[in-house]
Amino acid sequence: MIRTILVLVVPILLGFPVEGSPQQGGTPPDQRNGRLKSVNTLIEKSSAAGQIRASGNEQAKAGHEQAREIYRKAVAAHDAGDHAAADELLKQAATAMFGAVRMAEQKSVVGAKQEQDFQNRLDSVNALMEAHARVSTEKGASAAHEKLRTLVDDRITAARKLRSAGDVVKARGILDEAYVAAKTAIEELRGGDTLVRSLDFASAQEEYEYEIDRNDTHKMLVEVLLKEKMEASAGVKKMVTQYMDKAAQTRGEAEKQAVQGDFESAVRTLEQSTKEIVRAIRSAGIYIPG
Repeated sequence: MIRTILVLVVPILLGFPVEGSPQQGGTPPDQRNGRLKSVNTLIEKSSAAGQIRASGNEQAKAGHEQAREIYRKAVAAHDAGDHAAADELLKQAATAMFGAVRMAEQKSVVGAKQEQDFQNRLDSVNALMEAHARVSTEKGASAAHEKLRTLVDDRITAARKLRSAGDVVKARGILDEAYVAAKTAIEELRGGDTLVRSLDFASAQEEYEYEIDRNDTHKMLVEVLLKEKMEASAGVKKMVTQYMDKAAQTRGEAEKQAVQGDFESAVRTLEQSTKEIVRAIRSAGIYIPG
Protein backbone atom coordinates (compact mmCIF):
# COMPACT_ATOMS: atom_id res chain seq x y z
CA MET A 1 0.00 0.00 0.00
CA ILE A 2 1.26 3.50 -0.84
CA ARG A 3 0.43 4.83 2.61
CA THR A 4 2.44 2.13 4.39
CA ILE A 5 5.44 2.65 2.14
CA LEU A 6 5.30 6.40 2.65
CA VAL A 7 5.04 6.21 6.43
CA LEU A 8 7.90 3.71 6.84
CA VAL A 9 10.29 4.62 4.04
CA VAL A 10 9.88 8.27 3.08
CA PRO A 11 11.30 9.76 6.33
CA ILE A 12 14.52 7.88 5.65
CA LEU A 13 14.60 8.87 1.96
CA LEU A 14 14.09 12.50 2.88
CA GLY A 15 16.98 12.36 5.30
CA PHE A 16 14.92 12.91 8.47
CA PRO A 17 15.98 11.04 11.61
CA VAL A 18 13.67 8.15 12.46
CA GLU A 19 12.48 7.95 16.07
CA GLY A 20 15.10 6.16 18.14
CA SER A 21 17.99 6.86 15.74
CA PRO A 22 20.95 8.98 16.85
CA GLN A 23 20.93 12.63 15.81
CA GLN A 24 23.98 13.81 13.91
CA GLY A 25 25.58 17.19 14.54
CA GLY A 26 25.36 19.96 11.96
CA THR A 27 23.61 19.05 8.74
CA PRO A 28 25.81 19.57 5.66
CA PRO A 29 24.47 22.15 3.15
CA ASP A 30 24.20 19.55 0.37
CA GLN A 31 22.02 17.35 2.60
CA ARG A 32 19.78 20.32 3.49
CA ASN A 33 19.34 21.12 -0.21
CA GLY A 34 18.63 17.47 -0.87
CA ARG A 35 15.87 17.49 1.73
CA LEU A 36 14.28 20.55 0.15
CA LYS A 37 14.26 18.84 -3.25
CA SER A 38 13.00 15.54 -1.85
CA VAL A 39 10.08 17.10 0.02
CA ASN A 40 9.21 19.17 -3.05
CA THR A 41 9.17 16.00 -5.15
CA LEU A 42 6.99 14.24 -2.58
CA ILE A 43 4.48 17.08 -2.54
CA GLU A 44 4.37 17.94 -6.24
CA LYS A 45 5.60 15.05 -8.38
CA SER A 46 5.23 11.78 -6.52
CA SER A 47 2.66 9.04 -7.12
CA ALA A 48 1.19 10.01 -3.75
CA ALA A 49 0.54 13.54 -5.05
CA GLY A 50 -1.11 12.04 -8.12
CA GLN A 51 -3.28 9.81 -5.90
CA ILE A 52 -4.51 12.84 -3.97
CA ARG A 53 -5.33 14.79 -7.14
CA ALA A 54 -7.21 11.82 -8.60
CA SER A 55 -9.14 11.03 -5.44
CA GLY A 56 -11.67 13.86 -5.62
CA ASN A 57 -11.42 14.03 -1.82
CA GLU A 58 -11.66 17.67 -0.75
CA GLN A 59 -10.16 16.95 2.69
CA ALA A 60 -7.16 15.26 1.08
CA LYS A 61 -6.74 18.18 -1.30
CA ALA A 62 -6.87 20.61 1.63
CA GLY A 63 -4.19 18.58 3.41
CA HIS A 64 -2.10 18.65 0.23
CA GLU A 65 -2.37 22.45 0.09
CA GLN A 66 -1.41 22.65 3.77
CA ALA A 67 1.72 20.63 3.02
CA ARG A 68 2.55 23.08 0.21
CA GLU A 69 2.12 26.06 2.51
CA ILE A 70 4.38 24.57 5.19
CA TYR A 71 6.96 23.76 2.51
CA ARG A 72 6.95 27.38 1.33
CA LYS A 73 7.69 28.46 4.92
CA ALA A 74 10.53 25.91 5.08
CA VAL A 75 12.07 27.37 1.94
CA ALA A 76 11.78 30.87 3.40
CA ALA A 77 13.46 29.75 6.63
CA HIS A 78 16.23 28.04 4.65
CA ASP A 79 16.83 31.17 2.55
CA ALA A 80 16.99 33.23 5.76
CA GLY A 81 19.66 30.93 7.14
CA ASP A 82 17.44 29.48 9.89
CA HIS A 83 18.25 25.87 9.06
CA ALA A 84 16.89 24.38 12.29
CA ALA A 85 13.49 25.93 11.59
CA ALA A 86 13.70 24.80 7.96
CA ASP A 87 14.38 21.19 9.00
CA GLU A 88 11.43 21.24 11.42
CA LEU A 89 9.09 22.76 8.83
CA LEU A 90 10.15 20.19 6.22
CA LYS A 91 9.25 17.40 8.62
CA GLN A 92 5.87 19.08 9.25
CA ALA A 93 5.29 19.40 5.49
CA ALA A 94 6.01 15.70 4.98
CA THR A 95 3.74 14.76 7.89
CA ALA A 96 0.92 16.88 6.42
CA MET A 97 1.46 15.13 3.10
CA PHE A 98 1.24 11.69 4.73
CA GLY A 99 -2.07 12.72 6.32
CA ALA A 100 -3.43 13.88 2.97
CA VAL A 101 -2.47 10.55 1.37
CA ARG A 102 -4.25 8.63 4.14
CA MET A 103 -7.43 10.61 3.53
CA ALA A 104 -7.20 10.02 -0.23
CA GLU A 105 -6.62 6.32 0.35
CA GLN A 106 -9.64 6.04 2.65
CA LYS A 107 -11.80 7.75 0.02
CA SER A 108 -10.51 5.30 -2.57
CA VAL A 109 -11.37 2.28 -0.41
CA VAL A 110 -14.85 3.60 0.41
CA GLY A 111 -15.47 4.45 -3.23
CA ALA A 112 -14.47 0.96 -4.35
CA LYS A 113 -16.88 -0.59 -1.83
CA GLN A 114 -19.71 1.68 -2.95
CA GLU A 115 -19.07 0.71 -6.57
CA GLN A 116 -19.11 -2.97 -5.65
CA ASP A 117 -22.32 -2.55 -3.65
CA PHE A 118 -23.91 -0.79 -6.63
CA GLN A 119 -22.93 -3.59 -9.00
CA ASN A 120 -24.11 -6.28 -6.58
CA ARG A 121 -27.50 -4.60 -6.22
CA LEU A 122 -27.80 -4.20 -10.01
CA ASP A 123 -27.05 -7.90 -10.47
CA SER A 124 -29.73 -8.73 -7.87
CA VAL A 125 -32.30 -6.55 -9.64
CA ASN A 126 -31.56 -8.21 -12.99
CA ALA A 127 -31.82 -11.66 -11.41
CA LEU A 128 -35.18 -10.77 -9.85
CA MET A 129 -36.48 -9.48 -13.18
CA GLU A 130 -35.53 -12.77 -14.85
CA ALA A 131 -37.39 -14.61 -12.10
CA HIS A 132 -40.40 -12.31 -12.48
CA ALA A 133 -40.47 -12.96 -16.22
CA ARG A 134 -40.58 -16.73 -15.61
CA VAL A 135 -43.29 -16.50 -12.94
CA SER A 136 -45.34 -14.08 -15.07
CA THR A 137 -45.25 -16.53 -17.97
CA GLU A 138 -46.39 -19.34 -15.69
CA LYS A 139 -49.26 -17.24 -14.32
CA GLY A 140 -50.27 -15.65 -17.62
CA ALA A 141 -49.42 -12.19 -16.26
CA SER A 142 -47.24 -10.81 -19.06
CA ALA A 143 -48.91 -7.38 -18.86
CA ALA A 144 -47.89 -7.07 -15.20
CA HIS A 145 -44.34 -8.00 -16.12
CA GLU A 146 -44.15 -5.34 -18.84
CA LYS A 147 -45.34 -2.68 -16.39
CA LEU A 148 -42.72 -3.74 -13.90
CA ARG A 149 -40.07 -3.95 -16.62
CA THR A 150 -40.75 -0.32 -17.58
CA LEU A 151 -40.52 0.80 -13.95
CA VAL A 152 -37.29 -1.08 -13.29
CA ASP A 153 -35.65 0.02 -16.55
CA ASP A 154 -36.40 3.65 -15.68
CA ARG A 155 -34.86 3.19 -12.23
CA ILE A 156 -31.75 1.50 -13.64
CA THR A 157 -31.27 4.27 -16.21
CA ALA A 158 -31.61 6.96 -13.53
CA ALA A 159 -29.23 5.09 -11.23
CA ARG A 160 -26.58 4.74 -13.93
CA LYS A 161 -26.77 8.46 -14.72
CA LEU A 162 -26.22 9.32 -11.05
CA ARG A 163 -23.38 6.84 -10.85
CA SER A 164 -21.71 8.44 -13.89
CA ALA A 165 -22.13 11.83 -12.22
CA GLY A 166 -20.27 10.50 -9.16
CA ASP A 167 -23.22 10.12 -6.78
CA VAL A 168 -22.96 6.36 -6.20
CA VAL A 169 -24.80 6.50 -2.87
CA LYS A 170 -27.94 8.08 -4.34
CA ALA A 171 -27.67 5.78 -7.36
CA ARG A 172 -27.67 2.77 -5.04
CA GLY A 173 -30.79 4.13 -3.32
CA ILE A 174 -32.66 4.22 -6.63
CA LEU A 175 -31.57 0.66 -7.37
CA ASP A 176 -32.95 -0.32 -3.96
CA GLU A 177 -36.35 0.99 -5.08
CA ALA A 178 -36.19 -1.23 -8.17
CA TYR A 179 -35.08 -4.19 -6.06
CA VAL A 180 -37.96 -3.87 -3.58
CA ALA A 181 -40.50 -3.37 -6.37
CA ALA A 182 -39.30 -6.49 -8.21
CA LYS A 183 -39.14 -8.59 -5.04
CA THR A 184 -42.62 -7.52 -3.97
CA ALA A 185 -44.02 -8.21 -7.44
CA ILE A 186 -42.70 -11.76 -7.38
CA GLU A 187 -44.12 -12.35 -3.92
CA GLU A 188 -47.49 -11.01 -5.05
CA LEU A 189 -47.54 -13.29 -8.09
CA ARG A 190 -46.59 -16.34 -6.09
CA GLY A 191 -48.80 -15.41 -3.16
CA GLY A 192 -51.77 -14.92 -5.41
CA ASP A 193 -51.16 -18.31 -7.01
CA THR A 194 -50.96 -19.97 -3.60
CA LEU A 195 -54.24 -18.45 -2.51
CA VAL A 196 -56.02 -19.40 -5.72
CA ARG A 197 -54.85 -22.99 -5.46
CA SER A 198 -55.20 -23.44 -1.73
CA LEU A 199 -57.30 -21.02 0.21
CA ASP A 200 -57.24 -23.76 2.78
CA PHE A 201 -56.49 -21.80 5.91
CA ALA A 202 -57.26 -23.80 9.00
CA SER A 203 -59.70 -21.07 10.01
CA ALA A 204 -60.84 -17.57 9.14
CA GLN A 205 -58.70 -16.39 12.03
CA GLU A 206 -55.59 -17.88 10.42
CA GLU A 207 -56.42 -16.10 7.17
CA TYR A 208 -56.89 -12.87 9.13
CA GLU A 209 -53.43 -13.27 10.66
CA TYR A 210 -51.99 -13.78 7.16
CA GLU A 211 -53.62 -10.55 5.97
CA ILE A 212 -52.32 -8.68 9.03
CA ASP A 213 -48.79 -9.73 8.10
CA ARG A 214 -49.37 -8.73 4.47
CA ASN A 215 -50.68 -5.33 5.57
CA ASP A 216 -47.64 -4.80 7.80
CA THR A 217 -45.32 -5.72 4.92
CA HIS A 218 -46.89 -3.10 2.67
CA LYS A 219 -46.60 -0.46 5.39
CA MET A 220 -42.90 -1.30 5.60
CA LEU A 221 -42.62 -0.73 1.85
CA VAL A 222 -43.90 2.82 2.32
CA GLU A 223 -40.99 3.48 4.67
CA VAL A 224 -38.46 1.85 2.34
CA LEU A 225 -39.66 3.31 -0.95
CA LEU A 226 -41.24 6.66 -0.12
CA LYS A 227 -39.33 8.16 2.79
CA GLU A 228 -37.03 10.33 0.66
CA LYS A 229 -39.78 11.24 -1.80
CA MET A 230 -42.02 12.49 1.01
CA GLU A 231 -39.18 14.46 2.56
CA ALA A 232 -38.41 16.08 -0.78
CA SER A 233 -41.98 16.93 -1.81
CA ALA A 234 -44.81 18.28 0.32
CA GLY A 235 -47.27 17.34 -2.44
CA VAL A 236 -46.17 13.70 -2.44
CA LYS A 237 -46.25 13.59 1.35
CA LYS A 238 -49.79 14.98 1.44
CA MET A 239 -51.05 12.50 -1.17
CA VAL A 240 -49.39 9.50 0.48
CA THR A 241 -50.61 10.56 3.92
CA GLN A 242 -54.22 10.70 2.69
CA TYR A 243 -54.05 7.11 1.46
CA MET A 244 -52.22 5.92 4.57
CA ASP A 245 -54.74 7.59 6.88
CA LYS A 246 -57.52 5.78 5.06
CA ALA A 247 -55.55 2.52 5.26
CA ALA A 248 -55.09 2.98 9.01
CA GLN A 249 -58.78 3.75 9.51
CA THR A 250 -59.79 0.66 7.52
CA ARG A 251 -57.36 -1.53 9.41
CA GLY A 252 -58.81 -0.25 12.67
CA GLU A 253 -62.24 -1.37 11.49
CA ALA A 254 -60.82 -4.80 10.63
CA GLU A 255 -59.29 -5.12 14.07
CA LYS A 256 -62.63 -4.30 15.70
CA GLN A 257 -64.33 -6.95 13.57
CA ALA A 258 -61.67 -9.45 14.63
CA VAL A 259 -62.21 -8.63 18.31
CA GLN A 260 -65.91 -9.37 17.78
CA GLY A 261 -64.97 -12.73 16.25
CA ASP A 262 -66.06 -11.79 12.71
CA PHE A 263 -62.80 -12.82 11.05
CA GLU A 264 -64.34 -13.27 7.60
CA SER A 265 -65.38 -9.62 7.50
CA ALA A 266 -62.05 -8.62 9.05
CA VAL A 267 -60.16 -10.33 6.21
CA ARG A 268 -62.13 -8.42 3.56
CA THR A 269 -61.66 -5.14 5.39
CA LEU A 270 -57.92 -5.76 5.76
CA GLU A 271 -57.62 -6.46 2.05
CA GLN A 272 -59.16 -3.04 1.44
CA SER A 273 -56.66 -1.46 3.83
CA THR A 274 -53.76 -3.03 1.96
CA LYS A 275 -55.14 -1.77 -1.35
CA GLU A 276 -55.05 1.78 0.06
CA ILE A 277 -51.37 1.31 0.92
CA VAL A 278 -50.71 0.09 -2.62
CA ARG A 279 -52.43 3.23 -3.92
CA ALA A 280 -50.23 5.33 -1.64
CA ILE A 281 -47.09 3.80 -3.13
CA ARG A 282 -48.36 4.16 -6.70
CA SER A 283 -49.35 7.78 -6.08
CA ALA A 284 -45.66 8.55 -5.54
CA GLY A 285 -44.79 7.13 -8.94
CA ILE A 286 -43.69 3.64 -7.92
CA TYR A 287 -45.60 0.75 -9.42
CA ILE A 288 -46.18 -2.36 -7.36
CA PRO A 289 -48.83 -4.97 -8.09
CA GLY A 290 -51.79 -5.41 -5.84
